[in-house]
Amino acid sequence: QVQLVESGGGLVKTGGSLRLSCAASERLSGFNRMGWYRQVLGKQRTLVASITIGGITNYADSVKGRFTISRDAPKDTIYLQMNNLKPEDTAIYYCTANEYLWGQGTQVTVSS
Repeated sequence: QVQLVESGGGLVKTGGSLRLSCAASERLSGFNRMGWYRQVLGKQRTLVASITIGGITNYADSVKGRFTISRDAPKDTIYLQMNNLKPEDTAIYYCTANEYLWGQGTQVTVSS
């Protein structure tokens, strides 16, 4: 089965930036939307940003203007550029394809 592998998480100070990457282990066929979710321990996983095969993007209100999702279609890879990070952005970030395939998650921690 196709696997999604995230990278790029880490520890950063408030106001800093990180770039997450998510690469598919093989070609993604039939998946028309990829995105990023995040989850804090004990809370529900929530959408951060998504991008369709046609390039249409969608963002959670809390990250608009700070985060940018992009896609390298030939490489079946998506990115999440996160700027002006805040402590409330601290979470495990998961990559998904059609909310069907999920990556293992990458930890993002923003210190105050």
